[in-house]
Amino acid sequence: MDLRRALAPRRTAHAHCDIPCGIYDPVQARIEAESCYRIIEKYLASSDEVFRARCLIVKEERAELAKHHIDVLWSDYFKPEHLEKYPDIATTCWKAAKQASQVKRTVDLEEAKKLLALIDQIDEAWKGTGGQTATRLPAA
Repeated sequence: MDLRRALAPRRTAHAHCDIPCGIYDPVQARIEAESCYRIIEKYLASSDEVFRARCLIVKEERAELAKHHIDVLWSDYFKPEHLEKYPDIATTCWKAAKQASQVKRTVDLEEAKKLLALIDQIDEAWKGTGGQTATRLPAA
């Protein structure tokens, strides 16, 4: 048996960063959620069925990316000491991830707005726990 093949990983892990790099920012989730909102607007304004089909595909991809970024913040950034200051952050992240799934399966602008509002709450907690200085490099 080839040694490289025998030692090769059997499963591939996917993460924000395999280091971990320590760079976290809710803006990543917000950009994806804003994209979903705009795509839904364009979908609703169009009668071109091919364009609308493309909108659905891209919106679902972007909603999944928003969900991924929310999950990374929850599992990798927020720590037990953050829960003392923001005891609802676990519930907020859970609700936001669920809302991203809702945005994947609908073309309702109100559902996209709900996701944006939940991401704003996560952003507030991230900022309140020092996320900007703890996880971002200063601008040059």
